[in-house]
Amino acid sequence: MRYAESILDLVGNTPLVRLTHIPRDLGPLEGQPLILAKLETMNPGGSVKDRIGLPMIEAAERAGLLKPGGTIVEPTSGNTGHGLAIAAALKGYRCIFVMADKQSPEKQALLRAYGAQVVLCPTNVEPESPESYYSVAARLARDIPGAFKPDQYWNQENPSAHEVSTGPEIWEQTEGRITHFVASVGTGGTITGAARYLRTKKADIVVVGADPEGSVLSGDTARPYLTEGVGEDFFPGTYDAKMVDRWVRVSDRDAFAMARRITREEGILSGESCGTAVVAALDEARRIMRERGAAAREAVLVVIFPDGGRNYLSKLYNDEWMRANGLMTTTGAIVRVGELLRARHAEADRPAVVLARTTDRVGAAIDLLQLYGISQLPVSERPNDDAVEGIVGSVSEKGLLDRAYRDPSVVERTVGEVMDKPLPTIDLGASLDEAFLALSGGTPAVVAITGGRPAGVVTKLDLLEFLAHRGPRAD
Repeated sequence: MRYAESILDLVGNTPLVRLTHIPRDLGPLEGQPLILAKLETMNPGGSVKDRIGLPMIEAAERAGLLKPGGTIVEPTSGNTGHGLAIAAALKGYRCIFVMADKQSPEKQALLRAYGAQVVLCPTNVEPESPESYYSVAARLARDIPGAFKPDQYWNQENPSAHEVSTGPEIWEQTEGRITHFVASVGTGGTITGAARYLRTKKADIVVVGADPEGSVLSGDTARPYLTEGVGEDFFPGTYDAKMVDRWVRVSDRDAFAMARRITREEGILSGESCGTAVVAALDEARRIMRERGAAAREAVLVVIFPDGGRNYLSKLYNDEWMRANGLMTTTGAIVRVGELLRARHAEADRPAVVLARTTDRVGAAIDLLQLYGISQLPVSERPNDDAVEGIVGSVSEKGLLDRAYRDPSVVERTVGEVMDKPLPTIDLGASLDEAFLALSGGTPAVVAITGGRPAGVVTKLDLLEFLAHRGPRAD
């Protein structure tokens, strides 16, 4: 009979699979490097972080830092917590995991499923802030009797686990033919440990780090980003900069779009860190093809897929969330607000912009709405000037109807007495994705501006009609 003594015995030995559809962006497969994905989602907890959970716990036990009945406290984006929780469940430890609130609900729920307590902290604070998930985890570990913080960012068992498992596996699986190693980087443990081993076997192996825009690891200025689990706003002690030959910086938009492509085209349900890594792998493959020509097909790229996509169904694979965060092209190719307005003006016999004045009677504003078949009017306080600076409010068909129905005499008042706040503005050159984002809340319309003057009003109905006339989306 073949069976494992525990789930922990099934960590590692994840498979390599060739990517055959995404790389067609580069041209015929036979003329390009072989790109192999190492599927860390095949680990019991679903990620590469399963590899470091047990080693960190066992090292703490040997050092007397973690004793029976103790509590494990760790700041995590989710995946390290899952790896620790699996080992802790078998060893009888309590777990408290501290996470930034940008992490997906699925990751939080999974940690709770293992019996762990989850503490959420704000994302957009400095690492040294008392509110950061690093600081909160340190405080809990200090104040709870018998608590131990493995601290994946500084614990050398992190890169060591990859030096003794991930690196040797890749070498054996490729029969020593690997020439390039690509990984998205967070704590730096995976890329540091695996590269250390691989370089003992092949000194000239090229190591490429994939980093989100807004992460300091690749030299960018720290700022918020949506990609989970990779990138940092500080330099972890588990990251060895000497192990990385080249960085590729990847935007949220490109990472999320690539992850969805991997799922749809390769059949591998992927997270955004996988998308980040594949964008970097394709960039490296292009560089090899430029420099080596026909010899490029001799190169073998291994790219780490850190986890799968099940943890991101509510975000990465939720179209509404993607659009609301400006990560999904609504219309396929990028279309500008100006194109929508030009199409509308070609179909409707009315001025590009219709304004009401604060001194107009409400009845006159209603007449304007009816005359041009529109639902929104920006309101200017300047009698003969349409400059944006003069727009101080707005009126709508619905708002005026509500007021007139309750009090018919309102039609004799001035618009300035009954107007609502001004409509938001958007540049005429903005994309429809930006317009969609601006209209996704309770905002009924936006004013497109160019050169300091209004160029048109865009409503939700305008956007819907434009998309309907253009046909199915291309995404």
